[in-house]
Amino acid sequence: MITYSVAQVEALTGISAHSLRIWERRFDFVEPFRTDTNIRYYSDDQLKKLINVGILLRNDHKISKVVAMKDAEIHDLVSKIVLQPNSSSEEDIKALAVCMIEMNELKFIEIYNAYIQRHGLLKTFVSLIYPFLNHVGVLWGTNKAMPAQEHFISNLIRQKLIAATDALPLGDKDAPDLLLFLLDGEDHEIGLLLANYIAREMGWRTYYLGQDVPSDNLISVTAQLKPLAMFTMMISPRNAKFEIMLGELLETIGIPLLYSGNPTLLDPTAFDKKATYLNSPEAFIDHLKNLHP
Repeated sequence: MITYSVAQVEALTGISAHSLRIWERRFDFVEPFRTDTNIRYYSDDQLKKLINVGILLRNDHKISKVVAMKDAEIHDLVSKIVLQPNSSSEEDIKALAVCMIEMNELKFIEIYNAYIQRHGLLKTFVSLIYPFLNHVGVLWGTNKAMPAQEHFISNLIRQKLIAATDALPLGDKDAPDLLLFLLDGEDHEIGLLLANYIAREMGWRTYYLGQDVPSDNLISVTAQLKPLAMFTMMISPRNAKFEIMLGELLETIGIPLLYSGNPTLLDPTAFDKKATYLNSPEAFIDHLKNLHP
């Protein structure tokens, strides 16, 4: 059984630990498991139910009524909330977390398609998918999601990003060029795919190299293409030599690097403005507009 701490449940559901304790005493509702040292923890089924309960409470349902509902009734009410036209991104994000835990592709597609109908593709990726990945990072960062669940949801999102990007026209010959890649040892591709989609949607011509690109290849490719900028993601920890290697690479290439991911992995001030850290899709969009108004 996969288990979750009170802190994880609090972060993923939006329900405070204080409320959880009160519900235990007052309603005998979602009784947590306990370790030998009396530390509370929850199962994945309990987490799913509490995510749904949190959605109901934020939409004016009273806990005294919710505790009397059957699971099927809770599920149906949540489905109506997240698929309605005025559903908030917060509720959709939490509903996607349930889809991940359940490995429920059909429900994921329903929420994704409904959001696109309300907001369009770009806002769906920027305001729903990216925050969702950050949200469940609470789970992944502590190794509490099953690898299968992580791969399941990541590949669904990956498929959607690729399909959306394929539907966009190629940038014309006068469009600015952007080179996108992941360095050796990096395989977290979703952020790179999202950046590729955004740049293409904004009219840039993109060259997508994908994962594990050797640094010497970048020298030859940039010499050939002469892009206006490069973009990469940095997620995986690096040794002390990495920053030296990257500094030498940027000096040789002479093209500015935009990057996102873990901000602690690199100090952009060490590269004489050759590297710029972007902390969100919105920051990426603004930077591309500044590079090519």
